[in-house]
Amino acid sequence: MAAAGFSSSSVNDLIPVTGWQARLQLGFQRRDQRTVLRQCTHQGPLQVQRPFYPEGETVCHVAILHPPGGVVGGDELRLDAQLDPNAHALLTTPAAGKFYRSAGPVARQTQRLTVGPGAALEWLPQENIVYNGARLHTLTRVDLQGDARLLSWEILCLGRPAAGEKWIAGECRQMLEIWRDGEPLYLEPGYLMGGDPVLKAAWGLQGQPVTATLLSAPVLPGMVDAVRAGWTAMTVGGEDVVAVTAIDGVLIGRYLGPSAACARHLFILAWSLLRPLLLNRPPCPSRFWTT
Repeated sequence: MAAAGFSSSSVNDLIPVTGWQARLQLGFQRRDQRTVLRQCTHQGPLQVQRPFYPEGETVCHVAILHPPGGVVGGDELRLDAQLDPNAHALLTTPAAGKFYRSAGPVARQTQRLTVGPGAALEWLPQENIVYNGARLHTLTRVDLQGDARLLSWEILCLGRPAAGEKWIAGECRQMLEIWRDGEPLYLEPGYLMGGDPVLKAAWGLQGQPVTATLLSAPVLPGMVDAVRAGWTAMTVGGEDVVAVTAIDGVLIGRYLGPSAACARHLFILAWSLLRPLLLNRPPCPSRFWTT
């Protein structure tokens, strides 16, 4: 097990409902050579654009939309996605998630993703931006079944560095989990408070606003070396820190630095190197990543 911490249920503490309650349920199914969106049920402001197929019928690309454009305290967003056996879906978002200052209530974002045997999920959302004073609890849990495969990333930006806004107040609680056949492969809890010394400590975030994690499961020969070589060859600013390793069948890539755009650029490069190895497909970047 790569890490241990609080259980996923702690992210969804019982609290009074004070904001938007949005839920989206997606189901993907393999029909002959085509992956189709067999279920799309939504409640509240969480929706999808129509599925599109930029690389043929095998892979279903879906963009998850939150029409209000930002999340405030008391809002709760929940995504449940199920990939049936042998389906292949790439899920992304058309823009960064924005979590605004709260007067007290917590904003909650929960993603539960289940990937059936022989299926492949690419979970590649754009970054979450946590405004100064925001309070956010977020959980991403991926349940892999049998030989299911996963490529994913999550990018977090504390404050708005481009606008000169530092994250000196607020709360951000994260939980990232990967399970296979009911056994934990990777459990990573995180809890940060605005202005906490860990944000500047050398053993903490070193004063950097952006942290990001890239995950791939399983790990195949050559994958770690490919990402290391790719990141080494790329010009990285003096403040950017990257690392990649493999633990318990999960490849883990890390970014710490001043720029969400740089993190995304590095992770797209890593994804383009890993995709042919893990999924036997050439990279097909989402059009949203360049808009």
